[in-house]
Amino acid sequence: MAKKRAIFEEVAQGSAPDRATRPGVIDRARSGARGAIRRWLLALFVLVCVMIVVGGMTRLTDSGLSITEWRPVTGSIPPLNAEMWAAEFEKYRQIDQYQIVNRGMTLDEFKVIYWWEWGHRQLGRVIGLVWGFGFLVFWLTKRIPTGWTPRLLLLGGLGGLQGAIGWWMVASGLTEGMVTVASYRLAVHLGLAFVILGLIAWYAFLLNRPEADLLAARRAREGKLFSMSTGLMHFAFLQILLGALVAGIDAGRGYTDWPLMNGVFLPPELFAMQPLWVNFFENPATTQFLHRKAGYLLAIFALIVWLRGRKSSHSATRAAFNAMFALMAAQIALGVVTVLYAAPWQLGIAHQTTAVVLWVLIIRARHLAQYPRFDRLRKQGAHA
Repeated sequence: MAKKRAIFEEVAQGSAPDRATRPGVIDRARSGARGAIRRWLLALFVLVCVMIVVGGMTRLTDSGLSITEWRPVTGSIPPLNAEMWAAEFEKYRQIDQYQIVNRGMTLDEFKVIYWWEWGHRQLGRVIGLVWGFGFLVFWLTKRIPTGWTPRLLLLGGLGGLQGAIGWWMVASGLTEGMVTVASYRLAVHLGLAFVILGLIAWYAFLLNRPEADLLAARRAREGKLFSMSTGLMHFAFLQILLGALVAGIDAGRGYTDWPLMNGVFLPPELFAMQPLWVNFFENPATTQFLHRKAGYLLAIFALIVWLRGRKSSHSATRAAFNAMFALMAAQIALGVVTVLYAAPWQLGIAHQTTAVVLWVLIIRARHLAQYPRFDRLRKQGAHA
């Protein structure tokens, strides 16, 4: 007959302490150097922002075709003497941009556009080195948090792809009859830069909080607001691509009245080119019309998302959507002013820079909809 056990007798003595001290899945995962990796990503973030601005200046100064070869390694060394400068200038004089647009350009004038393009390419090399060195150090020292290696490798892969797309873009302007790069290739190049910047920002937001904190915040996610802000992010990305098409053919320097275009709502030359699809890439009237109208729709949608964000129960989320909408309004006003003044380079680069900041603010608001920060007073009240 089995012996009766006391009510408070330990069951399976010796095994209970082992189970009690066994960590959960989150605790067993390697947390890594989240703070150090975040600082490394922020350094990359700043470099990519500078890269986008320098790329904009390279486009606005028509400097992108000044270097007619793609030499990823040896191209980092600029001309060092008069003979090397003469050789580079001679290569440029063979392409149609010089023959049709810049015939008679002096060597000193060539040096100005050369330095813009060289600086743009050199900055790309610096970004690649910063990514490669940082990743290698964190990987060799096993300080990358669990699950983060593929994400960090993705950034490096996209950076390498961006370099190849950059040359693909430049090569389009070196063909016969071309005096600038193809606008759709410029849009792809700029679009990928914003994708890389957005990923870095999202990763930095994630690494700014412990994994356990993110898991708890995820349970309080505002699903509808997150979905709406995701849609806003995609719409803003489309508008960025349309802006690149406008910049690619200098369409912002025509139709300098607003809200009409040359006094009419629909310019008669809207679909003047044949075949029809060419108008969406090469017709200044079509590209600027689409950029304007998409801007109006984006503003309306941003207003709807902002009104939804104002209802959030989390103060940090409300503040994020307020900041996003305020800058959206400023960007729209800046866009109108840029049109009215025929897009001088100062306003053009300001418009592009503001787009970078707005892009990050949209992503930040989206992040807080997915991972809200709890108000401190509410958290203290929960423990009371």
